[in-house]
Amino acid sequence: MASRLSTGLLRRYFSVQGPSAVGGEHHGGAKRWKWLSLLVALPGVAICWVNAFVLHTGHMEPPEFIAYPHLRLRSKKFPWGDGNHTLFHNPHMNALPDGYEEEEH
Repeated sequence: MASRLSTGLLRRYFSVQGPSAVGGEHHGGAKRWKWLSLLVALPGVAICWVNAFVLHTGHMEPPEFIAYPHLRLRSKKFPWGDGNHTLFHNPHMNALPDGYEEEEH
């Protein structure tokens, strides 16, 4: 008798309340995700866009070049270009082993 009572109490207090994908009830999920997308995701994308394109419109200065011996090692040439530039090399922000490239304006 006690085991039946404890099993019933456990089922009652530790069961999942509301719709569940496991329980077979699927109503309400799409509506919840639609509102989450509209109220959380879209404002988040808007805030990121403002941060990237409105607040940071000026050119960033490259960090100071310090020739540390463990950075920018070239044990063999890259298989593209002159072999010294990485695949997505940015001459303004990425230094070569001997320093930044001179920019031509």
